[in-house]
Amino acid sequence: MSQQKLSDLNTYSKSDFVTALANVFEYSPWIAEQTAAARPFAGVTALFAAMKAAVDCAPSELRLALIKAHPDLASKTQRAAGLTAESDAEQNSVGLDSLSDAEYTAFERANDAYRSKFGFPYIVCVRRQTKASILRDFERRLPNDASAEMQTSIEEICRIAALRLDQLVASDDKLKVHGRLSTHVLDTHGGKPAAGVAVVLTELSELGASRVVARTVTNSDGRTDQPLIGGRPVPIGSYELAFRVGRYFAERQVPMSDPPFLDQIPLRFSVSEPEGHLHVPLLVTPWSYATYRGS
Repeated sequence: MSQQKLSDLNTYSKSDFVTALANVFEYSPWIAEQTAAARPFAGVTALFAAMKAAVDCAPSELRLALIKAHPDLASKTQRAAGLTAESDAEQNSVGLDSLSDAEYTAFERANDAYRSKFGFPYIVCVRRQTKASILRDFERRLPNDASAEMQTSIEEICRIAALRLDQLVASDDKLKVHGRLSTHVLDTHGGKPAAGVAVVLTELSELGASRVVARTVTNSDGRTDQPLIGGRPVPIGSYELAFRVGRYFAERQVPMSDPPFLDQIPLRFSVSEPEGHLHVPLLVTPWSYATYRGS
């Protein structure tokens, strides 16, 4: 998406305004059409609130049409037919374009069961999820009744729209759609921040290959120059942080066993709040380590 200034959107003709925001909600330009009359907007928060109000006030048949406008997740048939650029990028971001055979089978089974029961596609804001968390969410929602699922689907559609709008519109205010995952390493043997420790963040997968999310090195403050994940939601799921502490202590000529008792330390943890700040530090000596949940 090319970014638009909110000040420009406020002055566009109705036609240009609708064209610019037509696919914030998938294949549903009527939402932008209804929102245009409420201009000017003081910020993107007010713009999103107006778009969400149009959805909330829409008749049930129009809300159902909005739900049905969305594609199934990880559908080879729908991918071959062509997704919107937004849906394609969103599904690729979570790895739905490169599933293992076991993952593809699991998604196909879940999609079929959901559609068979409800008559509309399962919808979730995939940029807040991992493949494993999506499959768990399928199982959690399948026992619901159609009314509850329609409401949940609309809530997820609004989350998708908020993230699209965040990417599309430049404004002085910001939608609260981003989270942050960070770390730091403290050398408790030397009593100082540990600089130069190689760090790898991996998203763990139950059915397919795990994915490396970030590779970095700690700076002079023992932290990373950028968050491990930032400027977007931190997807719900399980992760591993691996720290190469053996090399760090060897380079500083700290007495150690050969091979080092602690060479690479893996910390496994889970994320449950995509828009929150999760801090996972490491306190380490050549013989011991500790961590805690920070924020």
